Amino acid sequence: MALKTRVGIIGAGPAGLLLAHMLHLEGIESVVIERQTREAIEGTIKSGVLEHPAVELLEQVGLGARLRREGFEHRGIELAFGGQRHRIDLHELTDGKSIVVYPQHEVIKDLVSAVLANGTPIEFGVCDVSLHDLESDRPAIRYTTDGAEHEIHCDFIGGCDGFHGPSRMSIPAAVRKEHGKVYPAAWFGILCQAPPSSGKLIYAQSERGFALISTRSPTVQRMYFQCDPDARVDDWSEDRIWAEFRARLANE
Repeated sequence: MALKTRVGIIGAGPAGLLLAHMLHLEGIESVVIERQTREAIEGTIKSGVLEHPAVELLEQVGLGARLRREGFEHRGIELAFGGQRHRIDLHELTDGKSIVVYPQHEVIKDLVSAVLANGTPIEFGVCDVSLHDLESDRPAIRYTTDGAEHEIHCDFIGGCDGFHGPSRMSIPAAVRKEHGKVYPAAWFGILCQAPPSSGKLIYAQSERGFALISTRSPTVQRMYFQCDPDARVDDWSEDRIWAEFRARLANE
């Protein structure tokens, strides 16, 4: 089956969904395709902090009501090093700006609801996505869903499917530019069912490495510590994980 639209969007993450919503506000039609199910993208816990410009943008496009009602505004952070904590007052130093703790999957829920409500189609659970005729005036996206092949003819393609998606590698090598940086450390992240450890995010540095005490909700918290890129999850028991956090925060 073939469809026609102005913009074909690959990926129903924050970028793809927000693009579809903003295009609708400008009267431009689009179609979104996503390899995961709606339940999966709305239930996968990822990042949780929204910077001030992101909050402003969501409010400007009519998606800030639940964010403001249920999110947690943080007007500062704490840096822990050298045996002391140092509070950084973001609100005062930036003329009233702040960050908001509002999990990404909640942003996704708001975006999916808004995009579907305005009549923009979202195809969930697609596979075999490929891009065609990219150097022409009428590029196309092909994909399969429920065993049937589909094709979207469009004026533009929005490749919002991340590094591992098909869009990046479909860009002709002669014009594709990639910028990367390999860091010598990785992050070991956990989710734990507990009340917030602090009213602010804590960024801690010690001789053992970096640690971040973050939050997701009144009952679920997210924490990270720096580790070797080759570290294996199986090597870190629950007792060892908590001992490492205590050691890195011992100087606070």
